[in-house]
Amino acid sequence: TILAMQGAIARVCIVVAAAILNHPLLFPKENATIAEQDEDILARMKEHEERLQAEQERLEQEISKKEIADKEALDPGFDCYGWYFWSALSLVIFFTIEVCRQDLLPGETPDPSEDEEGYTSSGAKVVTLDKGVLSNFCDTSFHSFVHESGRVREFVEGFADDLLEALRSICDREADMELEDFVGVGSMFESWRVSKPLMCDLIVPFATPEPYSFQFQLWCSASSDIPLDLQGCGRIKLTNNSGNCPDCLCGTTNLGEDMLCLIHNRNDDSKADDDALEKLLCSRNTPYLSKDQVMKWFQISVTKAWGRISHKYEFELTFRNLDFPGALKVRFRSGKIIVLNITPAIQLEDTDAYFISHFPSDTASVSDIHWHLSFTVYERNLLKHMAKRLPENSCHLRCLQLASFLHRKQAGLTGRSALTNYHLKTALLHLLLSKSPSAWKPQCLDQRLQDLFGFLQKSLQEKRLSHSIIGNPLVPADIGVPTMFLAAEPINLFRPVVLQRQMYAKMVEHFQEMLRNAPALIQEYTPHFPNGDIYHDLSPTTES
Repeated sequence: TILAMQGAIARVCIVVAAAILNHPLLFPKENATIAEQDEDILARMKEHEERLQAEQERLEQEISKKEIADKEALDPGFDCYGWYFWSALSLVIFFTIEVCRQDLLPGETPDPSEDEEGYTSSGAKVVTLDKGVLSNFCDTSFHSFVHESGRVREFVEGFADDLLEALRSICDREADMELEDFVGVGSMFESWRVSKPLMCDLIVPFATPEPYSFQFQLWCSASSDIPLDLQGCGRIKLTNNSGNCPDCLCGTTNLGEDMLCLIHNRNDDSKADDDALEKLLCSRNTPYLSKDQVMKWFQISVTKAWGRISHKYEFELTFRNLDFPGALKVRFRSGKIIVLNITPAIQLEDTDAYFISHFPSDTASVSDIHWHLSFTVYERNLLKHMAKRLPENSCHLRCLQLASFLHRKQAGLTGRSALTNYHLKTALLHLLLSKSPSAWKPQCLDQRLQDLFGFLQKSLQEKRLSHSIIGNPLVPADIGVPTMFLAAEPINLFRPVVLQRQMYAKMVEHFQEMLRNAPALIQEYTPHFPNGDIYHDLSPTTES
């Protein structure tokens, strides 16, 4: 009986040994592609699991029968629990093999739509680009954008000044908002735009006429009741201060029909329209500014302003997106197109932060009375500040240009995803703040591009990309960011995407494909000359 039991245990060991020796991880097909290995491995693993389960069940049934029949004849010195020990050991060995397969198998990544963790760190190693190839690509492919961008910015600034001046002329000083000078932000004004159509982003702050004022309610204030899913947002309350003037009693006293207030210079007709601005710009039955109402007012105003100056220009101006009335497209007779995004904004007191109706990485609908707080001016100033500390012809902007180029080309192949250029810029700002200035020498372009993709890879794995300004203690004091924002809890820019599993899965897939296709895309779009050579520039690289 002992021999029979030992024989059964030996058969179990043989099954485990066979599973180990025939495991596809030990002897993969050397000439097979990753996709072929994946399919073959899955099929073989399934077959091995079925064999092992069938063999184990048969052995358990056989041994259990013999155990009952021979229980009394067993040698007292024999460990009757030996079978359970060897059975458990076999299962542990097989489970260990499975875990190792998941960790060590190259190119295999769990499906993020099925796995909460959903990402491995192997993808960033896919990009292996030579620094000479990258430098030559930047010199040849981005050179024309560098020179053209200056002319486009000059045109846009002149046209925007003219358009806003016409807009001011048609606004009612007592019933409309007061427009201030525009502020240029985004890739064109940060010198890293490398794709067509050339796009300029302008923020146009507007203020209230007398006697109105704004009161701001921020998500990070101690008394805020703004939900957690609206981090980075705030409400803007429109307040009428006509009855709060210490130098005048006309708001609280009946002066009579023949009396005129010299301070406010308002008659009964204007008093009857005290609520006109609230009705025009605020959400119904609330004192809070409505994004929809403001955008509607802005679209009507821009249309009227263009009607006044259109005769001066020989191009066509159209609205690109009715949901964002400031999204304009200029088409010249030559066919050249320039895109303008003129966004109405409200300046937060005396800071460089602006409330805007929509955010570049916004993927979810937000309440009509909750406005995003934009720090793009601080981000532009941070790039300028860091550039002064970096080596000459530093590679930081070229890293961003390359990443933006690859992202756009991949979107053309597989469609758009939730990943945006704003995410790419945010990752670069984090690297600029964390790395030594000497790490951004022009000859380090390939390494810093790897770092940029690695940072994004890790952020996707952790499902978190923190805002570059809010809650970041590394931001230099010279930038002038208010302390309340630096001390606030960091905001996760990926949060709206992560909450939508399919959208997040597509974003991860887009990024992985972009990394895999990067060498081919660089090679395909590097200019080739008739003799078959690739352009090589021996002169020092120039920073855009």
